[in-house]
This record gives sequence, structure tokens and C-alpha cells, in this order.
Amino acid sequence: MPQFDKSLVWFRRDLRHTDHAALYYALSQSQSVWCVFVFDTDILDALKADGVEQDRRVDFLLASVAELDEALRKAGGGLIVLHGAAASCIPELAAELDVQAVFVNTDYEPAAVDRDAAVDQALKKHGAQLLSYKDQVIFEKDEVLTQSAKPFSVFTPYKNAWMAKLAAAGGDFYLKPYPVENYFKALAKPPGKAHHGLPSHKALGFHPSNLQELKIPTGMSGAQALLEDFLGRIGAYGTARDFPAVKGPSYLSIHLRFGTVSIRTLARAAMQAMHAGQGAAGAAVWLSELTWRDFYFMILHHHPRVTAKAFKPEYDAIKWEHGEHAEELFAAWCEGRTGYPLVDAAMAQINQTGYMHNRLRMVVASFLTKDLGIDWRWGEKYFAIHLNDFDLSANNGGWQWASSSGCDAQPYFRIFNPVTQSEKFDPDGKFIRRYLPQLAKLSDKRIHAPWTAAPDERMSAGVTLGTNYPRPIVDHAQARERTLERYAVVKKTEKTE
Repeated sequence: MPQFDKSLVWFRRDLRHTDHAALYYALSQSQSVWCVFVFDTDILDALKADGVEQDRRVDFLLASVAELDEALRKAGGGLIVLHGAAASCIPELAAELDVQAVFVNTDYEPAAVDRDAAVDQALKKHGAQLLSYKDQVIFEKDEVLTQSAKPFSVFTPYKNAWMAKLAAAGGDFYLKPYPVENYFKALAKPPGKAHHGLPSHKALGFHPSNLQELKIPTGMSGAQALLEDFLGRIGAYGTARDFPAVKGPSYLSIHLRFGTVSIRTLARAAMQAMHAGQGAAGAAVWLSELTWRDFYFMILHHHPRVTAKAFKPEYDAIKWEHGEHAEELFAAWCEGRTGYPLVDAAMAQINQTGYMHNRLRMVVASFLTKDLGIDWRWGEKYFAIHLNDFDLSANNGGWQWASSSGCDAQPYFRIFNPVTQSEKFDPDGKFIRRYLPQLAKLSDKRIHAPWTAAPDERMSAGVTLGTNYPRPIVDHAQARERTLERYAVVKKTEKTE
């Protein structure tokens, strides 16, 4: 006999109707199950407060929610769509429907944890409960610990323990999909017309973005198409992923962020490719990247302070550049006016598309913190506003890695040279030419550092430094020395420990 008469599944970062933990548990334990998605004003209004009028994530959500609704309707249910503060909308809807339980997949971000705690308290006043399940990671919270039962702070031993736990359970136990489709008969149709229909861009307070023009696949069908395409070239992932002009990544990060595909599906696909032999090396690297994702979620859970402070407390003693000059340097970085082509092309990519290649994320983060001496939190916030696939744990982990303040981070004395990075990972300048067409006619050798070209060479290429392309705003060699001095306080602290 089902445990509940009526239940509600609250979709958040999990916009799919298959292999979905909360939906599976709700359907298998309830007579009737409604489904809801809330366009949360607490989240959307924060974006508008940052001056955002267009956000590709809003377009992605609208398209993905529409596809989810259609899929649920075909399965016998449908999606209740609300626009408001989720912390109040969910308890109100639960009371209106007289449900005994609201099922969700766990969200690990501090603000989401607080929101869910508030919802849980509000539900209890009506005699209902909030039931939360692991879904967006393979292992969560305390599931992978050191032998002394403490959280890991270094990735490689974490990964080894992660893989060992997977293997100890038989290899595929934690990767099995939830058989949601076996219980679709419990789905309930949305009540009346009041809760049906997507809000418009105008109602949400946004203008349409260029997401459709960029042809970014949305929804479950988009995720499946991208995965099928990637599995055909997964063998080359280990090397191809470092070259921004090459089709190397999976491009599934936004789909993982919004849950239009499950992490279990991706990890299972990686494991199958590894065991099949063909493409095994690339698949192993990809699985490692998925493990990094779990690692950063685990760090955020155990150390929520990292959202504002350095993981390594001693790094909060660093004196970053400040004042008007720092703001000018930051603006040049944001707008792709640093005079370093690979950095500027990368910033053009994020500004125009909401995506940035992973190698370039490391390059521009290193440049901001170690060439310009700007606080990593400035860059972290900029990425949070502009990245389609923004995920707090991974974004924070990446920025703290680049600034050397995070767990298992890049040593502070290792500073990416933006020119040699360009020469190594965009040797033909193909990526630079795509986003900085004013440099297109420079030779493959000079395009990485236009200021090294002879005046007549620049003239024949149509490049005028200071006019159609800026001069470097810093000298990398000098900036490196300043960084080493800036981080001396950390070096001194580390010696005394």
C-alpha cells in the first residue's frame, strides 16, 4: 500500500521525467502525485539587481520546462508552473492540494539549504513534510571520507576513494537509473487552468536572449543529442578538451546544471566506454571531470564559508589591488580589452555566448588574479552572472583553484603566461580569429602577441595598437614579480606552520 495519498514533486535543478530520484520515490509511495516548477523570484530578482535584462538561462529554463511539461502530460500528468517566491509558493500549493509530502532532490547550495529548511517548517504547520533525495551527484556529503572519517581536501585521494566505493558496490549500483516509468500511473494532472502555462519573458522581467540564435540545445532532447554526439568522439577527449578551437568538450555542462540529463547517465556512459576499450582513455578523463564535480559539491557542503572566504584562511591576508585603478583593470578584463588576445577572445566568448571553454576559464582567472592582482571574488561573481552553466560549487572551486586559495589548488608561484598558453592551445590562432576578427590577418606567430609584430607587419594586417586593438595593460613578467610579492604573506605563514 502506498504510504501517501497525495504528494507533490517540486522540480528545481532536475528538469527531466526519467531517472529522477524524487519523482521515483514520490510515485512509488503515493496514490496521486502532482508536479510543480517555480520560476523563483528570489533567484530571478537577484539577477535583475545585477542589471541583467537578458539571461540565456531564463530562455533555457523556459524551453526545458515546456519540454518537461509535455513529457509529463504524455505520461499522464503535467506540470504546475508558478512564478513567485518558492519559499512561500510551495507551502501554499501543498496546502491547496492537501498533500502529505513534498518530494525534492537535494540542493547543496547554502541559500537553497536555508530555503528548503524554511519550506520544511512551513509544511509541518499544515501536517505535511519535505522529503529530500540525492540526485545531482553520485556521492554526497559524508559518503566519501578519509580513513579517519574526515572530508577530503585533495582531489586525487578523493577520486581514488570515490572509484573504490563505486567498485565495491559492484560497479554499477550507484549508477543505475531510477525506473520512474514503471510508476507513471500515479501521476496526477494539474488542477484547472490557473496553474498551467509558462510565464512570458516580460512577466519574468527579462528580454529574450540570443540562445536560439546560438543554437544551444535545450531540454532532455537537447541533452540526449549532445551526449550521443560526444560519445562518438569521447576517445579524443583527454587531449582535444584543451584546445578551444577544437570540438573537444561534451558541452553538457548546462544540462548537468539544470538536470535535463542525470549524472548517473553520464557516469554510466563513461564507465561503459572505459570497459569497452574503445575510447577508454578519453572516457577515464571525462569521468575524472565528473568526479571533480562531486568533489566541489562535497567541499561546499562541509565548508560553506568558501562562498565568501578562502578555503585556506591564510590567503585572506592577501592585499588585492583596490580603488579606481583596480576597477579600470577589472573593466578591461570584463570587456576583453587587456591586450592579450587569448584572454580577450575568451572574454568575448563568454560575453557573446554565455559559454567559456574550460582551459580558457583557467587562463582568464589566472590573468585576473595574478597578472592584474584583482580579488578572485570579483571574477567569480562575473562568471556567476554570465555563465549559462553557472554552478556555485564548481565556479567557486575553479576560482579558488586559480587564485591558489582553494583546496588542492594551483600553487601560488605557478602563474599562467597568457602568451605561451595561447601558443600552446590555440597554435594557429583559430579561436582568436573567431572572436577578435580585427587580428585575423596577423600571422600565426604574431597573433598571440600583436605588440611583438613589426610596425609594417601590423600595418599590413590592419592592426593599430591603441586604436582597433589595445596595447597590453600589464607586462606579464613584471606582473608575475608583483604577484610573488603579493603572495609573500602566504609563503611566510606557510613556513611558520
